[in-house]
Amino acid sequence: MSDSKVLHLVIRRIADWSLWSFFTEVRVIGGEHVPLDGPIIVTATHHNMMIDPAILSSSFPHRRVLHYWSKASLFANPVLSWVLHSSGNIPVDRKSKNRQDLFRGTIEALARGDAVALFPEGTSYTEPRIMQVKDGAAWAALEYTKWAAENGVKGPGVRIIPAAIVYTNKSKYRSSVIVKFGEPVSMDEYKEQFFSDLEGAPRAAAKRLTGAIERELVEATINAPDWDTLYSARMARDLLWEDERSIDLEEFVTISQTLVDLFSTTDATANFSTVRRHLLGYYSLLQSTNLTNSVLSSLPLPPMLSPSHPTPLPSRLLTLSVLIRDTLVALTRLPFFLIPLLLHTPVYVMGRIGARLVEHEEETQAQNKAVFGLLSCMMIYPATFWALWAMLWYTGFGALVAAFTVWAFAYYHNRLINDIYMNLKRVIAAWRVLVGVWAPRRWELSLSALSQYTTPLVPPENPWIDKNRPNSSTPGASSGTLHSLPVQITDEPPVRIASRRRPSSRRIMRHLLRARGEAVKALAEFLTTLEASGEEKSVIASIHLAKRFGWVEENSPTSLADDGGDSDPVTDARGYRRAREVIAFLRSRGAKIATLDRKIEGDWALSSDEDGTAGESEKDEEDLVWVPSSTSLKQEDD
Repeated sequence: MSDSKVLHLVIRRIADWSLWSFFTEVRVIGGEHVPLDGPIIVTATHHNMMIDPAILSSSFPHRRVLHYWSKASLFANPVLSWVLHSSGNIPVDRKSKNRQDLFRGTIEALARGDAVALFPEGTSYTEPRIMQVKDGAAWAALEYTKWAAENGVKGPGVRIIPAAIVYTNKSKYRSSVIVKFGEPVSMDEYKEQFFSDLEGAPRAAAKRLTGAIERELVEATINAPDWDTLYSARMARDLLWEDERSIDLEEFVTISQTLVDLFSTTDATANFSTVRRHLLGYYSLLQSTNLTNSVLSSLPLPPMLSPSHPTPLPSRLLTLSVLIRDTLVALTRLPFFLIPLLLHTPVYVMGRIGARLVEHEEETQAQNKAVFGLLSCMMIYPATFWALWAMLWYTGFGALVAAFTVWAFAYYHNRLINDIYMNLKRVIAAWRVLVGVWAPRRWELSLSALSQYTTPLVPPENPWIDKNRPNSSTPGASSGTLHSLPVQITDEPPVRIASRRRPSSRRIMRHLLRARGEAVKALAEFLTTLEASGEEKSVIASIHLAKRFGWVEENSPTSLADDGGDSDPVTDARGYRRAREVIAFLRSRGAKIATLDRKIEGDWALSSDEDGTAGESEKDEEDLVWVPSSTSLKQEDD
């Protein structure tokens, strides 16, 4: 009965429902690269705990059953063995020193023409780039190839299918996911060396195959040399595409990596450090306030309340009336959504509790939200069904009506939740902004108190990651081998772990809006300078993007230090793109570069106080002195 994989089909169906409820979209790219049948090993990225296998199994082309590795000792119990086999798991004896014994379960699954799924990074983690790709998948594929040759197995050989799972925001509710399947990697190029009797030849073949897998995964994901570069690129992306859903998911990775490469070029402009500082400051303040640039840019606020208007604030009553009007407009759809919302309230509460339990583990938050929410639904839906059925006197027709009603509520909720969710976020953010702007200036945080909120928080280190291992996932590194960072880029700084509570709106909101204005101005000036820099100006590019849009410069051959001389000499390569071409690329993908400088038409003067005593508040030593951005930039660059 285990051959039918009953539990796997049940678990996959539950995963379908859970992921459909949590994410807005799961976009599959490259599904045509996955064969309909035959032995394959899927090597997937692993940055989001249990969500990764759930997404991989749920979105896998042709609905093929995926077999994951489990400890061989777990299969000793007959009942547990049936559960594991039926859910698609295969045993791996990690204590065995014989690799064919180690991969016996994998070889048997591949011999049946099944699909085996592995996570070659070895653990789930949160880092700005792919940190490691281990050799297990390569060894498994090559050992099966050797076994098939020795036993005269006919039919197609095993192929490795790289699978990159990229999240637009992996811990955020109603975000999106991109699952990209790369071209199959054949064993033909590696099996001759693996079958060789020469000492170290099998290990060298496995290393080469691992390098090919890593290249495929790197090219399909977003990789930055450090957290500051990644955060700067994210902030620039959010400013250039204010609507979170305006970026085509087909282009999301390429756009994001282009911006990462751009902000990896530390000599791009004379004021590069100033630009990055403004972007990081704004990004950190958004982190601290749990707001997003998309929400701020879509607020129903009058023009006089935005940084783009140089005049003092309007009257309190006018601003209040505008906010009340737009709040009512935003809430007009809520009555039609009220019953499904109330029904799912426990789901949201439990999901929030689950996320708070792992507040400092970003790769676990989505898992907890989804699991806690799923468990809540498994209690709410049956209870609602029984209550409705009881109202219909437990009749057969009543059971059908009750089941359809519960399904309709769930479907209706998921279809409308995106718009309702965004509207509620806008309304809450608008009132928080209003409270912050109305508050007297003497209530603002001082510059010394503000400093703790202007440095982005960095996720904790994963102890299972080998940070000393060279890799090819950083901009400019060779796509042919594992290489260190470019000379002008340093590794990520020491992790800063600090628990900080969200500051009150009345104390930080003015700082946030000012930071937004400064970030927009700095980014506009940065991109304008690059566009006017001339045809000779170039910026760093990842090798795979340089091959598409720019050029690659190769240096003298070197060899890998960590391979013990088993690998062939490799070429050190660096990729570049023309600065003008990068700007044109971003604009062609929908970046609002031309409108950036028009968003902030003048310097923001919040001169109105609650009592109309702006002059008194300006005498306070802790008040923020607002310096026009053009002046500040010149002073800093000088």
